[in-house]
Amino acid sequence: MLKLERVTKIYHVGGEDFTALHEIDLEIEPGAFMSFVGPSGSGKTTLLNLIGGLDRPTSGEIVFNGVGLGAMARAELAALRREQIGFIFQSHNLLPVYSVYENVLFPLLLNKRREREVRDRVMHLVEFVGLGPQAKKKPSELSGGQCQRVAIARALVKDPQLVLADEPTANLDAENSYNILELMLNLNKKFKAAFIFSTHDEKVTRYIHREVRVEDGRILFDKRKNHRGELE
Repeated sequence: MLKLERVTKIYHVGGEDFTALHEIDLEIEPGAFMSFVGPSGSGKTTLLNLIGGLDRPTSGEIVFNGVGLGAMARAELAALRREQIGFIFQSHNLLPVYSVYENVLFPLLLNKRREREVRDRVMHLVEFVGLGPQAKKKPSELSGGQCQRVAIARALVKDPQLVLADEPTANLDAENSYNILELMLNLNKKFKAAFIFSTHDEKVTRYIHREVRVEDGRILFDKRKNHRGELE
């Protein structure tokens, strides 16, 4: 589904060049449930941004379903994000004046869908993430864990092929972190979307099927779980 070929990203900072990623080669299969792990500044969030078309590599190529992102115009990249990629952010990024239902509905309205055609799908996802009774509440009336559940439902409502989650458990306590990870694993199985996390949270490791360790802009190792559930 996704292939990175010698992807390098260089930022110009204070008159100097800073290389955030060094010639990354990586392949990601449909339905993956994996994470980029590493300390702050390692390049894992940069990887997510490039994969999601939020930024462009300085050199190299990213191919999504056989199409190179580098050849896409900005409008084409925006359409790709709207239609095929879901995003889950550390800070939720919910619309504060909208209800839970309206926040989940919003991506479909951006894709020119009529509410009456998608109302059932929106409510199905709201209920699936356990927020049916809170459907009419605003984000300010929810807990942090509940807000993250809204963000997950919003990312999945358009039936994307890929979901990118940047530090999705960073602002949650241990119990809520495990609940969110369990929910995302169930959604991965149900909806078949690939999930890629950027995280330094060790709790994520017990759930993911593949771990790519990133340090100083390079891949240190790429491990998959064996039949015993151990990374090797």
